[in-house]
Amino acid sequence: MELPRKILIGDGVISQVGSLVRSLGNVSKVAVITGKKVKERAGQACDASLYKSSLNVSWHVTSDASMATVDKLQCVIGNDPPDFVIGLGGGRSVDLAKMTAHQLGRPFLSLPTSASHDGISSPFVSIRGIDKPYSVKANTPIGVVADTWLLSQAPPRLMASGCGDLVAKITAVKDWELARDDRGEYFGSYAANLSYMSAKIILDESEKLRKKDQMSIRTVVEALISAGVAACIAGSSRPCSGAEHLFSHALEYIAGQDCGLHGERVGLGTIIMAKLHGLEWERIAEALKAMGAPTKAKQINLNESQVAKALSIAQSLRPDRYTILSKIRLDSKQALELAKSVRVV
Repeated sequence: MELPRKILIGDGVISQVGSLVRSLGNVSKVAVITGKKVKERAGQACDASLYKSSLNVSWHVTSDASMATVDKLQCVIGNDPPDFVIGLGGGRSVDLAKMTAHQLGRPFLSLPTSASHDGISSPFVSIRGIDKPYSVKANTPIGVVADTWLLSQAPPRLMASGCGDLVAKITAVKDWELARDDRGEYFGSYAANLSYMSAKIILDESEKLRKKDQMSIRTVVEALISAGVAACIAGSSRPCSGAEHLFSHALEYIAGQDCGLHGERVGLGTIIMAKLHGLEWERIAEALKAMGAPTKAKQINLNESQVAKALSIAQSLRPDRYTILSKIRLDSKQALELAKSVRVV
């Protein structure tokens, strides 16, 4: 198992990122990968902390999360390799830094500025340009710094997306159980329970969490980190990713980049897969709605035919991963009827 060694959560903890990096090894040079807007918002505080700890810092501002960008970063950063790579930003920056660190063989620190998905603590990345239409394994973050004040400044939609990624663990775990029962696949009870617990808190406390204050942010971030750690323990994304994630990848394949955030798509997928599993899909939909996450395809610019096609092709994107869509094969007509039955379309 590869697990994060240190996790720091709290108000203003970005000021401690330099000392945390120092505590994690013999470090003198650090590369920070981020986006333009995030650097303007949080770069100064991060830079000041690293400078205070006498670390030499190089900043690398990117605009997209693709393997072409990873390759460019590898070339630029590789000319004078750092001892440490930091991903400062949302899902894209964290994934870029994680993959770049993996390619360079350097440790990686996750410094998220939004609570939008569980990749902040897991070894998995979703990068465009990889030949697989789903997440692949890279480096587990050696540390995570989650500044609740900084996270609370992110658009509310991003936290709602994180909640969508969390409720997805309900159907992901059910798919994992199904693979155990039908195919004899390894099933890790501890990892499954940890992941499920991360999802259940959204169902149980959605009304409280909708405030999106620092305490709510902390709860969601802790749940996202726990889900990521569950994947580390399992050694695969099984406890966090099932048919609902395949549906999300299929939507992105069909509709392109402008079809909502990752967590928004998997939230819709969770409602649908919960119905197939015989779970309380209405409760999941109510929790997502309370958090401000979409429960209808049209809210993220998707139409009926796109949803139906995504449901019918989702399993073909990863036939080796046994899910409820492996057991219940859907044609376009059945897929549309299913989506209508849960009011996603």
